[in-house]
Amino acid sequence: MQNQHADLSWRSTDGAGEVPVSERFDDPYFSFENGLEETRHVFLAGNDLPARFADGFRIAELGFGTGLNMLTAALAWQRAGTAGRLHLTSFEAYPMDAHEMRRALTAFPELGRLRDILVAAWAQGGQIALGQTVQLDVIIGDARETLPAWQGAADAWFLDGFSPAKNPELWGADLMAQVYAHTAPGGTAATYTAAGFVRRGLADAGFEVERTPGFGRKRHMTRARRRT
Repeated sequence: MQNQHADLSWRSTDGAGEVPVSERFDDPYFSFENGLEETRHVFLAGNDLPARFADGFRIAELGFGTGLNMLTAALAWQRAGTAGRLHLTSFEAYPMDAHEMRRALTAFPELGRLRDILVAAWAQGGQIALGQTVQLDVIIGDARETLPAWQGAADAWFLDGFSPAKNPELWGADLMAQVYAHTAPGGTAATYTAAGFVRRGLADAGFEVERTPGFGRKRHMTRARRRT
């Protein structure tokens, strides 16, 4: 991976072990309360998963980070026992090193073998097989450049960039329009943030947008759906 790498510090918490914090954006990679449960609340439940899983289902993500969201989706897929294949695609500008990823994910022993597979394969780049039925592709580079060139369309989006106040580039109207353009009819998106300009950007792009209860101390989050 030749792009810029993540610049991290670490904070210890009572409930989440060590949490990596981006020095570039001064923002944690996942909740200090419980990153795994945050992912399940925001990105799985926020996209009505695993109820919508079906053969060939496609999830895309802005902000791969530690890989926690994609591993959580893969674990949910395995536990749901859905026949067929799940396709995961994530866009990341500042990839972690494998040893940093392992350190971050040790807080979540429930991820077990999936975590080990990801960490072992991460340094190789390209597509990663998370078991026999889940394929992960992480696209490295600025999503404002790489997403327009992507040929796919997602059934569900995980919008997980750093805080819009600190990383506004990943939440701009032009990028939200690209998210919409790369969403299948009836597809959805979810994010932990309820920032007004993010919701307006999604709505202006064509999504139906709603504000719903957030995780932990966050009062609200955002869900969106493409009708056609």
